[in-house]
Amino acid sequence: MSETTEPNVGAFTLGGPLTVEPAAPVEVPEHEEWPLPNGFAWVFPGEGNRGGIVRPVIMADGFSLGRSKLDVLYHGLENGSFPFISELRRRGRDVILVGFEERSASILENAETVVAAILRTSAEQLGDARLAVGGFSMGGIVTRYALAKLETQRMDHRTALYFSYDSPHRGASIPVGVQAFSHFIPFPNDFAEQMDSPAARQMLWQHYDKNTEKITVAPERTEFLAALDRVGNWPQIPMKIAVANGRADGIGLPEVKPGEVALRIDRIYPGTTFYTQAQGDDVTAASLNRRFPKAEQTVATNDFPELDGAPGGTLHTYKILSGAMEKLGGKIDLRHEDVCFVPTVSAVAVRDIGKQDDLYVNVDELSPEESELDDFLCSSTTTAHTGITEELCTWIMDRLPD
Repeated sequence: MSETTEPNVGAFTLGGPLTVEPAAPVEVPEHEEWPLPNGFAWVFPGEGNRGGIVRPVIMADGFSLGRSKLDVLYHGLENGSFPFISELRRRGRDVILVGFEERSASILENAETVVAAILRTSAEQLGDARLAVGGFSMGGIVTRYALAKLETQRMDHRTALYFSYDSPHRGASIPVGVQAFSHFIPFPNDFAEQMDSPAARQMLWQHYDKNTEKITVAPERTEFLAALDRVGNWPQIPMKIAVANGRADGIGLPEVKPGEVALRIDRIYPGTTFYTQAQGDDVTAASLNRRFPKAEQTVATNDFPELDGAPGGTLHTYKILSGAMEKLGGKIDLRHEDVCFVPTVSAVAVRDIGKQDDLYVNVDELSPEESELDDFLCSSTTTAHTGITEELCTWIMDRLPD
């Protein structure tokens, strides 16, 4: 190890189950590939459709760094606890997976890929069945904007159903101490690039700015919300549904209590400690320490709710971070592997996530009219963000257009 700097963290990034690369090569069935602006699509015909597009379901990839790996997405959708793609195809649905050249690019930019996929699907389709269009995580936001923009332009998207799968309609949360640490590492690194990317800035409820060291709503988020507003916020023609990986009853991760140590690192970045988010003013979210070049930093929050233990789809945030540090020779004290990433209230668009009472509200007890969606389902148990389950997938499939 160099005596003039901490070790380089290499290429780790944060991601959910749909971005995890399996150890063995993925076997993907025969499919057609479409080149699209800023992206591409893989087309899997439904059973009995004789290779043509008859009853299409367009599904957009989610957030990560770099080009979409649709083989990895296929694996995540097919080889988890429920074979989502096989079941769609068995029901006679043509599955069109949409990928992006850069998943962390602006949502507005990647929406052009979805628009092109919708228009090509309509052009090549046999018959007049209406489309279903949606996506996973960020993919649900990209498709939401794309459909709304097409309506604003008075273009017929022919879509009867819009769906999102644990998408952060009211914002997502990555602990601000973790965001800050990505820039505290004294090398350019993939983790920092991911945290500072256009899409991350657009989706995160609060963003750590590496230049000012302030924690605020990123200007890119403000601009994106304004862009959504200009196209009416939501598509108006299709039925709008969503599923959440978090629970509806206000129960999240009760073991993740506020203000506790989540992760402590020693040997490298010695004494660096991350705490679970607590309410209050001047609350320490992380204490960062670096030997070479020598630096210390305290990351503090004001008036945050208890985000880490909130009801919602979870991310292996501290498990991923600790694993990367351990590989480099760090001594790890990991207390909480998972924290909330997309709060339930965000995924089903019923509340903003900045206030404690809203974040932990019992969604089951709210009037359905409080959601911006026509219908939604929350997971009966807390599951990983974009975790594919029979409960959630079957509910979506039962609502696909005839």
